[in-house]
Amino acid sequence: MSAVIGVIQETAAGERRVALDPGSVSKLLQQGHSVVIQAQAGQAAGFSDDHPGWADAEWVGQAQQVAQRADILVCVQAPPAEVIAALKPHAVVVGQLDPHHNLATLLAAASAPIALMSMELVPRITRAQAMDVLSSQATVAGYKAVILAAQLSPRLFPMLTTAAGTLRPAKVVVIGAGVAGLQAIATSRRLGAQVEAYDIRKAAREQVESLGAVMIDTGVDAESDGGYARALTEDEQRQQADVLAKHLAKADVVIATASIPGKTAPVIITQAMVEGMSSGSVIVDLAAQSGGNCELTKPDQTITHNGVVVHGPINVPSMAPLHASEMYAKNITALMRLIVQDGQVVIDQDDEVIRGCLLSFEGQIVHQDFTQES
Repeated sequence: MSAVIGVIQETAAGERRVALDPGSVSKLLQQGHSVVIQAQAGQAAGFSDDHPGWADAEWVGQAQQVAQRADILVCVQAPPAEVIAALKPHAVVVGQLDPHHNLATLLAAASAPIALMSMELVPRITRAQAMDVLSSQATVAGYKAVILAAQLSPRLFPMLTTAAGTLRPAKVVVIGAGVAGLQAIATSRRLGAQVEAYDIRKAAREQVESLGAVMIDTGVDAESDGGYARALTEDEQRQQADVLAKHLAKADVVIATASIPGKTAPVIITQAMVEGMSSGSVIVDLAAQSGGNCELTKPDQTITHNGVVVHGPINVPSMAPLHASEMYAKNITALMRLIVQDGQVVIDQDDEVIRGCLLSFEGQIVHQDFTQES
């Protein structure tokens, strides 16, 4: 027997990615699985329906038709309620379901005898690195943030020596040295900028410096268990702000990437800091969707305050949908290797990875972070 894997066209506003790219579909077909795809599912990502990679898949016109056939329905964002309602009993939905902000809809869906697996909840352990959606999509976001900043900035990034004179390199400050921040550092350096970076985890220094950036030392170390940052005390916040303000005042571009999954992003750049920056400077706030690292950020808007441009893009990975989809598809297929055994879908709740991302199973919320809210 083989599992039937369904791929639907994303319907969320601005979403251009697709859950499985042609290369991943081709491999799944070679492994003996059946794949059902909604027409034009990959069009926005740059994959036409006649792409040879998924020529042997079955195509249908409507998302509900995919759901009716699928043992595993894969998606980028949570499917509409009518698609979930069309699923057959014991089907599995795998995607970025965003339970922290989409819980009411998911609770309604969880009453059906299906399984919901949220990719953002995959535990960040060594064995699950190939399934780490947060990291793969942050890589795209970090790169794209620098390109957005370069477009918005009135300056060029590299030092140029020309017959018309020498242009100094742009000064870039990257806040947050996680996956997105490190990619922003690397991309800024490739474009020729001088880069400084800040992270409240002192352990990030080695990675920052290995990419050719200078670490800003505020004297605050707030790393907690699991590698995330803990909340700062009032004294630590004041100390951090005083040091950062001096560096931001000299920056041409600031890329802010500090966020904690499922929580409001920490406000690191205050209005006063923005007002201390030079006219023409640019802030790209990758944390805009979860509140923003800058006090002035407005999600999905670009504003100008005292001559400083503050850009708050949302769903940045979808701005580079082809490569974002390719990486996302690899995350999805890595997880599917755990839940498909001998052609059968098996949800082993004793497996640490499956238990970590399993939101609901057979009509009940089972994830420990959400059981009290069900």
